Amino acid sequence: MNKSNLSSLPVYQKSLEVNDLSLALEAYFSLEKSSPLFKRRKIASLRSEIVSAIKDDAQLISRFISETVDTDCVELRSKHLTFINTITKNILSYCNGLDRDGVREKEYVNLLRQEIKLFRRHFKSWRKSLLA
Repeated sequence: MNKSNLSSLPVYQKSLEVNDLSLALEAYFSLEKSSPLFKRRKIASLRSEIVSAIKDDAQLISRFISETVDTDCVELRSKHLTFINTITKNILSYCNGLDRDGVREKEYVNLLRQEIKLFRRHFKSWRKSLLA
């Protein structure tokens, strides 16, 4: 499948939206690091780690969708699909971790959660079409 066909897949489009949101979340929390409160108490270090993990995982989703589309190997496709499913579960867990860490900006975390849930709906439908 070529790049233009890949970008027309709803699951790929949604993965790009999740990736964009994760980058925005990382940018937001990196601004928090520059605050005087962070410098005194180091409160954002765990948050930064979690947000960095979210960003890394979100980038992997798009990459593995592309690799899944590009391969004819059923076993490799299955591995990629399993990995994507695991990544999305991890991102939802990271959101819970941010909540437990006391993030005040819950609307951003909830927005990411909603996007992941929408992505998972698209993903389940796409996965079913690949495995049928």
